[in-house]
Amino acid sequence: MADTQVPKTQITLHWLERSRAQRIVWLLRSCKDIDYKLDLYKRGADGLAKEDLKKAHPLGKSPVITITSPTSTTPVTLAESGLITEYVSEHYAPQLIPTRWRDGQEGKAGGETEAYLRWKFYMHYAEGSLMAILLISHIMNQLKDGPAVPFFVKPLTRAVAGKIESAFLNQNLATQFGFLESQISTSPDGGSYLCGKELTSADMLMSFPLMAAKPQLPEATFPKLRAYIARLEAEPTFKESVAEVEKLTGEPYKIL
Repeated sequence: MADTQVPKTQITLHWLERSRAQRIVWLLRSCKDIDYKLDLYKRGADGLAKEDLKKAHPLGKSPVITITSPTSTTPVTLAESGLITEYVSEHYAPQLIPTRWRDGQEGKAGGETEAYLRWKFYMHYAEGSLMAILLISHIMNQLKDGPAVPFFVKPLTRAVAGKIESAFLNQNLATQFGFLESQISTSPDGGSYLCGKELTSADMLMSFPLMAAKPQLPEATFPKLRAYIARLEAEPTFKESVAEVEKLTGEPYKIL
């Protein structure tokens, strides 16, 4: 009898250490009817991605995925975490997307569920408003205490960073974190995730910035947000994604 098994989609994730790619491993582990593999990349001595990552995508950033589908003659290469998460969720992990329409409102503008609109929002917010301010915060921390700053210059760089933090950064961080605390408090249907009672790919996408920002989140000030991060870290598929990478690299996983 002829083999009628349909070939699976093959996805390659170009994974760079200490990057935003880990959450995509988590996402891929939750997909249906695919096989995936990781191509691993190390950072250079300067802490930046090496030139070889530009072979995957001209920007030389991670994550990047390449999708080879039996229904397409040309592989699809995608960059940017939000696009990757949205595309992969729609095609291979629809269970990670909230129900889109309210009953009787199918196809109508404004007919979407609150959970779906939240999911859509986080596809953009995670790498937009939130990540932009966290990146500035990371740069300020490097200016104050980073190994690349000579010790005799640090008094100056710390003073400059302190001025930026007090004039702009701290207030914006408080706004972002306060917003997220309220989002957990008002999760649809009394849920404990961002979009309701069930884990979605929005939670996966948000995992990187929130886990990276955990030292900036006092538990007394942001109790619900800290509890939410702890839930994400305890998710079995997240822990499996970390174990997978640690086995492949032979090194403990570091978020930054």
